[in-house]
Amino acid sequence: MNSLANKTTPLIKQKALDLGFMSCGISKAEFLEDEAPRLEKWLKENRNGEMKYMENYFDKRLDPRILMDGCKSVVSVLLNYFPSETQYDIDSPKISKYAYGEDYHFVIKRKLNELLQYIQSEVGEVSGRIFVDSAPVMDKVWAKKAGLGWVGKNSNLIQKQSGSFFFIGELLLDIELNYDSEVADYCGSCTKCLDVCPTGAIIQPYVVDGSKCISYFTIELKDALPQSMKGQFDNWAFGCDACQDTCPWNRFSKPHQEAAFLPHPDLLEMTKQQWQNISKEKFDVLFKNSAVKRTKYEGLRRNIDFLE
Repeated sequence: MNSLANKTTPLIKQKALDLGFMSCGISKAEFLEDEAPRLEKWLKENRNGEMKYMENYFDKRLDPRILMDGCKSVVSVLLNYFPSETQYDIDSPKISKYAYGEDYHFVIKRKLNELLQYIQSEVGEVSGRIFVDSAPVMDKVWAKKAGLGWVGKNSNLIQKQSGSFFFIGELLLDIELNYDSEVADYCGSCTKCLDVCPTGAIIQPYVVDGSKCISYFTIELKDALPQSMKGQFDNWAFGCDACQDTCPWNRFSKPHQEAAFLPHPDLLEMTKQQWQNISKEKFDVLFKNSAVKRTKYEGLRRNIDFLE
């Protein structure tokens, strides 16, 4: 590999850690040959439910060079969000841990912008594009290619040393770098995630039917929740952590150090009754910059009422 790659690669990885990312890996920008038939089959079987946006930009999902002219490298980063504390009232409606604090899109974009500016200051003229879970980029696949973990039977990226409670972001660059190698799959014969899924959304190892997932129902679905699902949500009002909570690798999760992910002081103390009586004003205070805003007050209200 060229001398620029030898010099720049370790600088990028060190800067990513300095910015608070837990891991950084790099892969060569290329066509995702193995993923193409898998994604096509998943979409044909309507596993995306009402998430029709997943059918768009099929070619771009599979090749970042179409997303960005001259793209040569995909820098993948992980940001830990595992909280030191969870909701106190075990009978209250549950919010997925990733939504406790500030919306991760903003947090990761800020950090990746800083990383890109640093690279440009060190290298000179470098073009880059930042992606955080809101564009046709297969983030788990790129993180896997960058050696940051394996995609588990619950379709989450898993790391041996830290589990799976982290966000993934990408920085596409038009320079060549030194690339990482994939790691092995350590799920073994374990089926805990399949066994625990309240709605049976993990239909077989490594295949999740998105249209059956509690996260899909409580966040993505805009219509009324289907009565056939009544009583199956295991008290989840926004998202679901069931498959992660049961994963043996998450015994290695350590609390994050990201101030932006700290919850509003009242959030963890909310009782079941307080959740059931939540007002629009309280919603706006609790979730001012949170990912929960995505479902809006009416959506969260719908989800909480469905649990009763």
